[in-house]
Order: sequence, then structure tokens, then C-alpha cells
Amino acid sequence: MSAEHTREILDAALTERELEFTRKGEDNFIVELPGERKLKTTCLLTVGAHGVRVEAFVARHPDENEAGVHRYLLRRNRRLYGVHYTIDKIGDIYLVGRISSDAVTPDEIDRVLGQTLEAADGDFNTILELGFAESIRREWKWRVSRGESLANLKAFEHLVEDSDDD
Repeated sequence: MSAEHTREILDAALTERELEFTRKGEDNFIVELPGERKLKTTCLLTVGAHGVRVEAFVARHPDENEAGVHRYLLRRNRRLYGVHYTIDKIGDIYLVGRISSDAVTPDEIDRVLGQTLEAADGDFNTILELGFAESIRREWKWRVSRGESLANLKAFEHLVEDSDDD
């Protein structure tokens, strides 16, 4: 399949599924996947000579427990379809994958984007708990001291309660 045909399939599939996306140049589709825990996951689909590269930023380099975060991601890779966790040279966490030209269909695009969203959104709080627990506790205490909203930290309330038991 030609790169032009792959671009046409991508454009039609994303439009049909009413996904918010923009194009940067001829070969890059930037898709916004709406989530619940991670409010949105930005996914870059890059058309190449042999297929489509999929890349989505998930979280920055963990502040703590890096080995625990990486262990979790490696175990999680065993159950993922079409994408897998990786880190960049500074340790930020991404999901990446490839779809060969012959496999680029609307259903396959939907399947891979669905897996990307499920992983990024579904694993987000676990990654934060494992790699940023102390930062979450500090943020919680700072907000309490200033009377700020805790709404977007409620999922981590157990981390604060657990530390109060010490």
C-alpha cells in the first residue's frame, strides 16, 4: 500500500470516529484521545514507507521508585496489543508501536488507538502512585494549607492517609 493510500485511510478512520486530530505536514497525524484519569493522551501517528508509527507520551521521568515503575511497565507490556511501554533518553514514559502498511485498516487503527488510550489512561494513576507518591503528598499538604481544591488529587487520598499513620 502506498503512503498516500495509508494517509487517506488514517484521515477517513479518524474523521469517521470523530476523533480530534490535526495534521502536521503530510505524514503526521496528531490525535487527542480523551481520558478519565489522564485527561487526554496525545498520540502521534507518523506515516512512513512501510506503515504507521504510533507514539504517545504517558508520564515524565519518575521522581522516585524508578525500578518499581519500570518493573510495572515491563509486566504491563506482556498484556498490550500493538503498542508497548518504553522510555526516552531522559526517562520519560511513552507508548510506541508500529502498524505495517498491509495492516492499516480503520478497524486496526481503532484497535491500536483504543489500546493506547486504555493503557495510558488506565495505568496513569498507578504510574503516579509508584513514581510520584512523595510529590503527591507534598502537593496535598500544600493545597490543604492554602485551602486549595483537592478535587484532582482525590484518587490519591489513600497515599496521604497511609502517610498519616506513620
